[in-house]
Amino acid sequence: MAEAAQAVEPQNWGPRGTAGVSFAASLEFDDICVELGGRPVLDNFRLSLRPGEIVCLLGESGSGKSTALRVAAGIQPVSAGALRINGELMSAPGRTVTPDRRGIGLMFQDYALFPHLSVLQNVLYGLKRLGRTAALEQARVSLRRVGLAGRENDYPHQLSGGQQQRLALARSVAPRPGLLLLDEPFSSLDARLRETVRDETLAVLRETNATSLVVTHDPEEAMIMGDRVALLRQGRIAQIGTAAEIYSRPVDLAAARFLSPLGEIETAVRAGMAETPLGPVPAPDFADGARVTVAIRPVGGARIAAQGPGIPGRIVSRRDAIGIDLFEVKLDGLDVPLGIRQPADGALRLGQDVSVVLNLEHVLVFGRD
Repeated sequence: MAEAAQAVEPQNWGPRGTAGVSFAASLEFDDICVELGGRPVLDNFRLSLRPGEIVCLLGESGSGKSTALRVAAGIQPVSAGALRINGELMSAPGRTVTPDRRGIGLMFQDYALFPHLSVLQNVLYGLKRLGRTAALEQARVSLRRVGLAGRENDYPHQLSGGQQQRLALARSVAPRPGLLLLDEPFSSLDARLRETVRDETLAVLRETNATSLVVTHDPEEAMIMGDRVALLRQGRIAQIGTAAEIYSRPVDLAAARFLSPLGEIETAVRAGMAETPLGPVPAPDFADGARVTVAIRPVGGARIAAQGPGIPGRIVSRRDAIGIDLFEVKLDGLDVPLGIRQPADGALRLGQDVSVVLNLEHVLVFGRD
């Protein structure tokens, strides 16, 4: 059945700009604390979303990001702090306004579709407060936008994974909520579908203008989708900013490691420079003798060429990733080969001697505690 559904899955979403527009809401987490099983999951968690903003909450498993979403949804009570939507108190110790009174749309990782209801009935479920005619109109607008207009009478089990995700999205935006909450919305999709579904979902979020909080563990996904990205660590925001801000100026080495792989060199600072086998790296914020870690990103941090100026190295591993070459290069003075990703070049071969040049724009320096 799944194979059959996949074979007939429509490839085209509906025309962009046709999703219904919402009245965007503000969302504020004010020193929220949540304990589960005697363990703090959210610890004085603070985060504010402006109306119409898309914020991606990024973190490792167990960092508290899904719990934060559940607090916003009214599913998880809090032990301290306050949550407000449009300035109105929704959660506080001893007070939890129910989800249906918060003006929110929810899209969970498993989609939470009703198996006994048809595609159309799933979308109509959240439109009970409207008259029958208005509810049908809004439901069908949402289904057309996600490319499921021809599947109204089918049931969720007859849809592929990608179609189920579309249905979950249509159901969440059909009531035109001021606030949308999405929990790992693309994690169950295969790589072939994920990029297209993510891009179209982002387009729908922009069209609705709903304030959106998206939970993800994927840094690339967060940086593509979010107006801002909030990096969550042990129940608190470790860093928040635009994708460019957190990528170019991560708050610490742990944040940099989470955002991308790194080649790391432990060294010391002399006269404002961190000495490395690839040459000196500016470290103006560190005193002489300070122990630091120089972090080199695989993408853009260094480049290799068959000849020319640079530090000599040797290619000890080479893999082709569809137009991108993944290299490991051995250099004197480094215990671990340096990872480098750059556009494919047939002139570079395994075992070849090459020149390596740093791009200081993608090299970071962190103090060693």
